[in-house]
Amino acid sequence: MAGKRKTNPAGSTNNLRGDVLSVLGALKVATADQIQRIGAPHLSFRHTDKKTPSEQKTARTASHTGALSDMRKHGLVENGGSTTTGERLRNLTPKGLEAASYELRRPVTEMGSTARGAGSSGASHPMAVNETVIAMLRPKPNMAKLADDPADVRAAAQAAVDAPAGIGTIASYWTEVPLPATGTWNAPGKGGAQADIVLTAPQDNVPLLFIEVDNCHETAEELAAKLEKYARFFRRKVKDTDGRERPMWRTRWTAPDTWSGDATHPPILLVFNRIGERNPNRTVPRLRELTRHLWQGEPEKGFHVYDGKIPIIATGLKHLRAHGPAGPVFLRFGRTHMQPLREAIGNPRREAANARARQEAKARQEKYQAQMRQAAQEQAAKKAAEREARRPSCTGCGRRFSDERWQATDWGSPKDTHPHLCDDCKRTAIATEGQAAGEQEHQGPARREPQQQHVQREAGRPRCTDCGAPFTDERWKAIRRVGSGVTPEPRPSLCEDCDQRFLTDIAHAWGQHRHQEHGQAVPEQKAGGTWLSRFRR
Repeated sequence: MAGKRKTNPAGSTNNLRGDVLSVLGALKVATADQIQRIGAPHLSFRHTDKKTPSEQKTARTASHTGALSDMRKHGLVENGGSTTTGERLRNLTPKGLEAASYELRRPVTEMGSTARGAGSSGASHPMAVNETVIAMLRPKPNMAKLADDPADVRAAAQAAVDAPAGIGTIASYWTEVPLPATGTWNAPGKGGAQADIVLTAPQDNVPLLFIEVDNCHETAEELAAKLEKYARFFRRKVKDTDGRERPMWRTRWTAPDTWSGDATHPPILLVFNRIGERNPNRTVPRLRELTRHLWQGEPEKGFHVYDGKIPIIATGLKHLRAHGPAGPVFLRFGRTHMQPLREAIGNPRREAANARARQEAKARQEKYQAQMRQAAQEQAAKKAAEREARRPSCTGCGRRFSDERWQATDWGSPKDTHPHLCDDCKRTAIATEGQAAGEQEHQGPARREPQQQHVQREAGRPRCTDCGAPFTDERWKAIRRVGSGVTPEPRPSLCEDCDQRFLTDIAHAWGQHRHQEHGQAVPEQKAGGTWLSRFRR
């Protein structure tokens, strides 16, 4: 403990010193009150028992004041003058700026200057910038650190927790950022602008936002000239690391190519802190007319297109503190009603039109797909019906073949032994044939079926060599008579009729021969007679 006291006499902790580095690294110059409200917002609800607001502020900022004292001893922080209300300003030294780069995880080259001398004139503008950052952040107290505090303290802190959230963290904000129209980032030339605040919070749907804070000292013409410098910077292109030309701002910050459907430049938020002599209610209409060519979009069906334009939004610091970025306190040039910040920098009408178009396209696609599915189903049903119409039926039982049986039969092919029978009938037929074959083999040829015997007998029946008629059973038996005492048939190749004609013709021929011997004439036979005509010549 003694060693720690010797290193940090004020008794500061690492967390408190980290708060100081983060806040001063982003804001450049701040008071202990602002550091505490950003780094440890739960302390803002304590010390309500103090009599005066001054005593309450001293009590709640005591921890960070001690951290500032210790860091001043280490050469990280220095006093930077006082505000118009007498509060002491603090800023980082070059050594502290380098330490803050590690705390914020930023390159040292992007940390900016140390802001020395900012408090020489009261730092009214830096204080307004800081208050704008706090209003945009709306830091939430850690309720776990208030567990032992009174109920009224916890109730007040819970109300702050339940209020609409802010945008980003302290690491999401840069201040006093040069926007070179000529020169480089580290050595900007003449004609460029300097952004009071640059906000990058893609996690909160604000990828990139430039903020200008006006204490109502500048005229509309002076503000218009500053916006022209912004436009000049946005149009500037440089070669990127891949050799291609890109807008210079894209080489440092990341943002989508389109902003709510529009290919716009990054938006600019004007925050008016009414402490000067100018009335923003008269400055804004004049400024809107002077910068119309920078922000005015082209009308489309139901919305406007802002390609190549700069969304310019205006609000008051008082309203921003009260409602935060989620409140309807932002007026975009060209619109007539207040909106939350995210709607003001976007294009809600185009987003809604695009959403409707996507829904309609999705509905058309779903309808088309449904029609295609229905057509496919109808086609499949038609093919199935045609296939069923071609499905063969069993000639035995009449049932339709199954897919497996149909494929196995390969209709019209000799691969299957019973292609016209279903599986059951085929099995029955094979069993019956096997049984019949077994009986036939066991009983021998004498037990053949009558039909088979008849076919075989008819196939062996002889035919007449003259007329071709089949032999009768009697004639067949007659020519087959063999044995002792039986005279064989002299003409076994002739049927009974042809054999009888043969005998008649022989007898007739012998009668004619006897008549010729007794001197009787015999009529000449015509050609083409019977086969016996050769005996008459």
